[in-house]
Amino acid sequence: MPKMKTNRSAAKRFKVTGTGKLRRSKAYKRHILAKKTAKRKRNLRKPAITDATNVKNMKKILPYL
Repeated sequence: MPKMKTNRSAAKRFKVTGTGKLRRSKAYKRHILAKKTAKRKRNLRKPAITDATNVKNMKKILPYL
């Protein structure tokens, strides 16, 4: 059986925490930042945990993570 390929775009966007959860960065922090409050932008900096409904698919495209 050949090796499984990792989806490279997903590998750059997701990291695994020590407990095995998938960590991701939040959206809406790229542009049009003038109208967003400082509090909102500050909260967008923090990483988020991938939702449980998506974890199964993410593990499939990231077999060696």
